[in-house]
Amino acid sequence: MANNNTVKWSRKHLLGLEDLSAQEITTILDTADGFKEVSTRTVKKVPALQGKVVVNMFIEPSTRTKTSFSLAAKRLSADIVDFSASTSALTKGESLKDTARNIEAMGVDIVVIRHTTPGAPHLLSRTINASIINAGDGAHEHPTQGLLDIFTIREMKGRIKGLKVALLGDITHSRVARSNIWGLTNLGAEVYVVGPSTLIPTQLKQLGVKISYNLDEIIPQMDVINILRIQMERQKAGLFPSIREYARLFGINAERLKKAKKDILIMHPGPVNRGIEITPEVADGARSVILKQVTNGLAVRMAVLYLVAGVSADK
Repeated sequence: MANNNTVKWSRKHLLGLEDLSAQEITTILDTADGFKEVSTRTVKKVPALQGKVVVNMFIEPSTRTKTSFSLAAKRLSADIVDFSASTSALTKGESLKDTARNIEAMGVDIVVIRHTTPGAPHLLSRTINASIINAGDGAHEHPTQGLLDIFTIREMKGRIKGLKVALLGDITHSRVARSNIWGLTNLGAEVYVVGPSTLIPTQLKQLGVKISYNLDEIIPQMDVINILRIQMERQKAGLFPSIREYARLFGINAERLKKAKKDILIMHPGPVNRGIEITPEVADGARSVILKQVTNGLAVRMAVLYLVAGVSADK
């Protein structure tokens, strides 16, 4: 479990990775490292958040993230409330602010929020006194996904600094890409964004990343490829010719992997569109750490809940 003597954390909220220092990111990763052992125990529970109340406020659908946060809170012995937007007063016209204030009035300590609107978690952090954790806001950020990706890379490679990491696919619509970019560059990785030109904002160069439109050209240099889902629900038509064409040029398959380093890591935050971004043989193959990402996500979210709750209790 986490060692209080080594934790240096002073933030009440986790709203994104953009504003975090390398030390703060490392503190979360190190704390998660301690919590990972809890899931291997016969009794998978510690009393770290006993008496605390955590609300999962997911205004946008989620499977992995919502389940992971629920399990993480339960393993820390917190009480969990799952908020459903479809059965809430939001459907009757109540504002997000008023909904959150009413929930907080019931004695809530931490609100985990996913929302379609960028900046919604930041708004709540200025509206209510509970700690806010961003579980994804539109196409802006998804900090705990970025953290678990980075945690997995560090666990498998032993370091972040100096590694070449490619974020492949729909960069424009990806909050995961943005969180990964902030976190990885801050820790000294060399980050590439790869995909069709219509799915990569050119202004990303200002964040210190390298842009490539040719996967075959850069794949031999990469230590890690993090494959991002093609987000059909956020896209306008015509951003690339066809799914078949995308798979041909940017899909990760066994033939393409022959050009890569033998120890390359293949990652995907999910949900996976098999046969488009990645073939089943690669997704389930020896170089894939996709399920390890899911496992590590639980430890990372335990760490985040634990850290923000500690600050909240002091204030």
